[in-house]
Amino acid sequence: MHETDADVAALQALLDRSYGAAGEHLLSIHTPARRLGARALVELLQGMCLLALATVSCDGRPFVGPVDGIFYRGSFHFGSDPDSLRFRHIRARPHISATHLRGEQLAVTVHGRAVEVDTRSGPFRDALLELYVPRYGTGWERFLDSGPVYARVEAERMFAYHAPPQAA
Repeated sequence: MHETDADVAALQALLDRSYGAAGEHLLSIHTPARRLGARALVELLQGMCLLALATVSCDGRPFVGPVDGIFYRGSFHFGSDPDSLRFRHIRARPHISATHLRGEQLAVTVHGRAVEVDTRSGPFRDALLELYVPRYGTGWERFLDSGPVYARVEAERMFAYHAPPQAA
Protein backbone atom coordinates (compact mmCIF):
# COMPACT_ATOMS: atom_id res chain seq x y z
CA MET A 1 0.00 0.00 0.00
CA HIS A 2 1.44 3.35 -1.09
CA GLU A 3 -1.11 5.63 0.56
CA THR A 4 -0.14 7.85 3.46
CA ASP A 5 -2.54 8.72 6.28
CA ALA A 6 -3.02 12.11 4.60
CA ASP A 7 -3.92 10.37 1.29
CA VAL A 8 -6.51 8.22 3.05
CA ALA A 9 -7.98 11.26 4.83
CA ALA A 10 -8.22 13.19 1.54
CA LEU A 11 -9.85 10.19 -0.14
CA GLN A 12 -12.41 9.91 2.67
CA ALA A 13 -13.18 13.63 2.37
CA LEU A 14 -13.71 13.16 -1.40
CA LEU A 15 -16.06 10.22 -0.82
CA ASP A 16 -17.99 12.18 1.82
CA ARG A 17 -18.34 15.25 -0.47
CA SER A 18 -19.40 13.05 -3.37
CA TYR A 19 -22.14 11.28 -1.44
CA GLY A 20 -23.18 14.60 0.11
CA ALA A 21 -23.94 15.94 -3.37
CA ALA A 22 -25.35 12.69 -4.82
CA GLY A 23 -28.88 12.35 -6.13
CA GLU A 24 -31.72 10.45 -4.54
CA HIS A 25 -31.54 7.50 -6.93
CA LEU A 26 -27.83 6.85 -6.38
CA LEU A 27 -28.26 7.20 -2.62
CA SER A 28 -31.10 4.66 -2.66
CA ILE A 29 -28.65 2.10 -4.06
CA HIS A 30 -25.46 3.25 -2.33
CA THR A 31 -26.94 3.05 1.15
CA PRO A 32 -24.54 3.79 4.02
CA ALA A 33 -24.14 0.07 4.70
CA ARG A 34 -23.01 -0.51 1.10
CA ARG A 35 -20.50 2.31 0.85
CA LEU A 36 -16.82 1.67 1.23
CA GLY A 37 -14.71 3.99 3.31
CA ALA A 38 -11.32 5.17 2.13
CA ARG A 39 -9.27 2.68 4.15
CA ALA A 40 -11.27 -0.32 2.87
CA LEU A 41 -11.16 1.03 -0.68
CA VAL A 42 -7.39 1.42 -0.60
CA GLU A 43 -7.00 -2.15 0.64
CA LEU A 44 -9.26 -3.52 -2.14
CA LEU A 45 -7.60 -1.61 -4.98
CA GLN A 46 -4.11 -3.06 -4.69
CA GLY A 47 -2.33 -4.02 -7.91
CA MET A 48 -3.80 -3.52 -11.35
CA CYS A 49 -7.55 -3.12 -11.69
CA LEU A 50 -9.20 -2.85 -15.06
CA LEU A 51 -11.02 0.44 -15.65
CA ALA A 52 -13.63 1.33 -18.24
CA LEU A 53 -12.40 4.84 -19.08
CA ALA A 54 -14.61 7.36 -20.87
CA THR A 55 -13.25 10.32 -22.82
CA VAL A 56 -15.12 12.86 -24.95
CA SER A 57 -14.67 13.54 -28.68
CA CYS A 58 -14.61 17.03 -30.20
CA ASP A 59 -18.31 16.75 -31.06
CA GLY A 60 -19.27 15.58 -27.57
CA ARG A 61 -19.54 11.84 -28.22
CA PRO A 62 -18.37 9.60 -25.38
CA PHE A 63 -15.74 6.93 -26.05
CA VAL A 64 -15.23 4.15 -23.50
CA GLY A 65 -12.38 1.67 -23.49
CA PRO A 66 -10.50 -0.56 -21.07
CA VAL A 67 -7.25 0.55 -19.43
CA ASP A 68 -5.05 -0.84 -16.69
CA GLY A 69 -5.92 1.14 -13.60
CA ILE A 70 -3.36 1.60 -10.86
CA PHE A 71 -4.66 3.03 -7.59
CA TYR A 72 -1.72 4.94 -6.16
CA ARG A 73 -1.65 7.54 -3.37
CA GLY A 74 -5.46 7.63 -3.31
CA SER A 75 -6.00 8.26 -7.04
CA PHE A 76 -6.52 6.15 -10.12
CA HIS A 77 -3.75 6.28 -12.72
CA PHE A 78 -3.72 4.77 -16.21
CA GLY A 79 -1.54 4.68 -19.27
CA SER A 80 -1.75 4.48 -23.04
CA ASP A 81 0.15 5.32 -26.20
CA PRO A 82 0.84 9.05 -26.52
CA ASP A 83 -0.80 9.05 -29.98
CA SER A 84 -3.87 7.06 -28.93
CA LEU A 85 -7.33 8.47 -29.53
CA ARG A 86 -7.74 8.37 -25.74
CA PHE A 87 -4.86 10.77 -25.11
CA ARG A 88 -5.75 12.99 -28.06
CA HIS A 89 -9.17 13.42 -26.46
CA ILE A 90 -7.66 14.00 -23.00
CA ARG A 91 -5.22 16.64 -24.22
CA ALA A 92 -8.09 18.58 -25.82
CA ARG A 93 -10.78 17.84 -23.21
CA PRO A 94 -9.35 16.44 -19.97
CA HIS A 95 -12.67 15.61 -18.27
CA ILE A 96 -13.08 11.85 -17.94
CA SER A 97 -15.05 9.22 -16.08
CA ALA A 98 -13.94 5.73 -15.15
CA THR A 99 -15.47 2.70 -13.46
CA HIS A 100 -13.92 -0.40 -11.95
CA LEU A 101 -16.35 -3.31 -11.52
CA ARG A 102 -15.99 -6.67 -9.84
CA GLY A 103 -19.20 -8.46 -10.62
CA GLU A 104 -22.11 -7.11 -8.62
CA GLN A 105 -20.04 -6.88 -5.44
CA LEU A 106 -17.85 -3.85 -6.15
CA ALA A 107 -18.31 -0.71 -8.22
CA VAL A 108 -15.94 2.23 -7.96
CA THR A 109 -16.72 5.20 -10.20
CA VAL A 110 -14.69 8.38 -10.50
CA HIS A 111 -15.37 11.61 -12.39
CA GLY A 112 -12.69 14.22 -12.84
CA ARG A 113 -9.82 15.41 -14.99
CA ALA A 114 -6.88 13.48 -16.40
CA VAL A 115 -3.50 15.03 -15.62
CA GLU A 116 -0.39 13.57 -17.24
CA VAL A 117 2.30 12.31 -14.85
CA ASP A 118 6.01 11.85 -15.40
CA THR A 119 7.20 8.24 -15.38
CA ARG A 120 10.87 8.90 -16.14
CA SER A 121 11.77 8.75 -12.43
CA GLY A 122 10.24 8.93 -8.98
CA PRO A 123 7.96 6.93 -6.72
CA PHE A 124 5.16 6.40 -9.27
CA ARG A 125 7.65 4.88 -11.72
CA ASP A 126 8.90 2.63 -8.89
CA ALA A 127 5.32 1.54 -8.19
CA LEU A 128 4.77 0.72 -11.88
CA LEU A 129 7.96 -1.34 -11.99
CA GLU A 130 7.00 -3.11 -8.75
CA LEU A 131 3.67 -4.05 -10.31
CA TYR A 132 4.59 -4.94 -13.89
CA VAL A 133 8.15 -6.36 -13.86
CA PRO A 134 7.10 -9.48 -11.90
CA ARG A 135 4.21 -9.95 -14.34
CA TYR A 136 6.01 -9.25 -17.65
CA GLY A 137 9.72 -9.49 -16.88
CA THR A 138 12.54 -6.98 -16.96
CA GLY A 139 11.72 -5.99 -20.54
CA TRP A 140 8.76 -4.09 -19.18
CA GLU A 141 11.08 -1.33 -17.95
CA ARG A 142 12.29 -0.88 -21.55
CA PHE A 143 8.66 -0.69 -22.60
CA LEU A 144 8.02 2.02 -19.98
CA ASP A 145 11.02 3.97 -21.32
CA SER A 146 9.75 3.62 -24.91
CA GLY A 147 7.16 6.34 -24.47
CA PRO A 148 3.76 5.33 -23.09
CA VAL A 149 2.10 8.16 -21.20
CA TYR A 150 0.34 7.95 -17.86
CA ALA A 151 -2.25 10.16 -16.26
CA ARG A 152 -3.71 10.57 -12.80
CA VAL A 153 -7.42 11.11 -12.36
CA GLU A 154 -7.86 14.28 -10.33
CA ALA A 155 -11.19 13.25 -8.91
CA GLU A 156 -14.05 15.68 -8.49
CA ARG A 157 -16.46 12.90 -7.46
CA MET A 158 -15.94 9.28 -6.43
CA PHE A 159 -18.41 6.61 -5.40
CA ALA A 160 -17.52 3.21 -3.95
CA TYR A 161 -20.26 0.59 -3.69
CA HIS A 162 -19.73 -2.80 -2.07
CA ALA A 163 -22.21 -5.60 -1.50
CA PRO A 164 -21.52 -9.06 -0.17
CA PRO A 165 -21.99 -11.92 -2.65
CA GLN A 166 -25.48 -13.36 -2.56
CA ALA A 167 -25.85 -16.89 -1.21
CA ALA A 168 -26.56 -19.49 -3.88
